[in-house]
Amino acid sequence: MPVRVSHTAGFTIAIALIMLACSGCVRRRMTVRTNPPGATVSVDNQVIGTSPAASSFVYYGTREFRIEKDGYRTETIRRKINPPWYEAPGLDFIAESLWPGEIRDERIIDVELVPKTLESPENLVGRADALRTQSRLGVVTAPSP
Repeated sequence: MPVRVSHTAGFTIAIALIMLACSGCVRRRMTVRTNPPGATVSVDNQVIGTSPAASSFVYYGTREFRIEKDGYRTETIRRKINPPWYEAPGLDFIAESLWPGEIRDERIIDVELVPKTLESPENLVGRADALRTQSRLGVVTAPSP
């Protein structure tokens, strides 16, 4: 016995299939900006580029940013990226799969770079002499931070 589908039911099924095919997604992107620009930026030990640098991401949580530039102190920053309200359990399925459109989650991390301070030559020579004397005496010390 063949199954007959009315025009209304066929139309409803076609609309549902079109909506599923056009369902949206969530685009996550983080941008690291530095002052001054031009620093090398790494996120979780992966170089993402020169600032301002941007990268997409999938998961929320704590990220480690490392910013390096000649003449400036290297900065290592741990930043927690909290999920937005639509990523709550249950709602995340709707936002990721069923929402008819694209949702953008843009995160911006601003970092102010601090110039390196050079140690005075007298202080540097004094430390070198102290280490030289300690090594002659057989004293083992840990390197200073």
